Amino acid sequence: MRFLHTADWHIGKKLHDFSLAEDQAAAFDQIERLAKDYQVDAVVIAGDLYDRGLASEQSVEQLNGMLKQLNLNDHLPLLAISGNHDSAARLATGSEWFETTDFYLHTTLAGAFEPITMMDTQFFLLPFFNLQAVRNYFKQDVKTISQAMTLIVDQMKQLFDPTKKHVLVAHFFAAGSTHTDSEIQVEVGGLDAVPTTLLKDFDYVALGHLHNPRALNEERMRYSGSPLKFSVSEANLQKGVWIVDTDPFKLTWAPLQPKHDLIVLEGSFDELTKGKIAAQYDQTQDYVAIRLTDTKLINDLMNRLRARYPKIVEIKRPNQQDDVSIATMTTASHDPLTLLDEFYEKVHPDQQLDDQQRQWASAALTKVEEEKQ
Repeated sequence: MRFLHTADWHIGKKLHDFSLAEDQAAAFDQIERLAKDYQVDAVVIAGDLYDRGLASEQSVEQLNGMLKQLNLNDHLPLLAISGNHDSAARLATGSEWFETTDFYLHTTLAGAFEPITMMDTQFFLLPFFNLQAVRNYFKQDVKTISQAMTLIVDQMKQLFDPTKKHVLVAHFFAAGSTHTDSEIQVEVGGLDAVPTTLLKDFDYVALGHLHNPRALNEERMRYSGSPLKFSVSEANLQKGVWIVDTDPFKLTWAPLQPKHDLIVLEGSFDELTKGKIAAQYDQTQDYVAIRLTDTKLINDLMNRLRARYPKIVEIKRPNQQDDVSIATMTTASHDPLTLLDEFYEKVHPDQQLDDQQRQWASAALTKVEEEKQ
C-alpha cells in the first residue's frame, strides 16, 4: 500500500504572537493535494495535532475541518495518535465512532496493542506516553524509556501477522536525532531517546515530535517534520511529507511551499532600510529574523524596521557590546566628564562624544550639583 506520513501540525500555534492559522490552512491544502496526486491509500498523522492541550475554539474548528475534509469528503483513511502537546483525553472525544469512517485515533497505551490492518500492512499506533502509564499497563517497575520500549515492542511483535508489513506510528525522540528550538524536549525517566535498535523489526517507523525531517536518517525510520517553520532555527529547513510505499518499500519526499516563509536577514540598519536588502524585501509578508550588524544605538529601532518588515519575529545584534565592565575603566581621574568619555568609548569603540553631547552632559552635571546644594 501507499500512505502519506505527516506530523506536528500544532494547530493553534503562534510565531512570536503572529497567528499561523492562515499558513497552516495553506499547508493543509498542499498536503491534501499531495495525497490526491500520489493516490495514497491512507494518511498517517504522528502526533501533536494541536499546539496546546487546552486548544482554543478556533483551533478545534480548524483541525476538525481538516480531518473532515480528508476523511469524510476525500474518503481517505486516517491513522493518528496524540503527541506530547495534545490532551489525549480531549483529542479522543468521538474516537469510538470515528472508526466507522476509517479514522483511527489512538490516545492510550492500550490502544497501541490493537493493530489496524489495511491492505498488506498492519499499523501499530503508539501515542505519546509516560513511564507511569507503562508501569500501570505492564504491572512492572519500569525505570527507563529503553525498558519501556522493550516491553511495548515485544508485545507488538506477538501480534505481528507474518503475511503483512508492519508499520509503527509513534511520537518520541529517537536515539541519534537532533532538536530544533521549537521542540519541547521530552525526557522520560532521565533518558529522552528511544534506541532505534529496538525498532528494527518494523518495516517502517513513522515518527512525530521533531520538526526536522532530516533529524534521523535511518533507512526505514523517519520524522516527517512539521509542515511549517516554527522557529528561527528552522529557517533553512525544507518542509514536506513522506510518501511511503510498503511493497516494494520506497520513500518519496514531497516538499511543501510556505505561504509566508521564515527568513533571516543580516546587515546594517542602512542596508536593511535603504540598500539592496531593503529593495528586495520591502514590505515582505514573510516572517523575518533580523541580524543587525551595527554597533551604535539606534532610536526606535523596532518600529523603524517594522515599517519595512511588518512580521519581524526576532532582532539580534551580534556586534553590540552590551556588557560594559566599569571595573575595566581607568579610574585615576574622578572627573565625571572624563569618566563619561571612557564609558562612551567602551560602548562605542568606533566613536567619541562630540562637542554637543559634551555640552549636554556638562549642563546635566551642573544641574545635579546645583540641586545638591
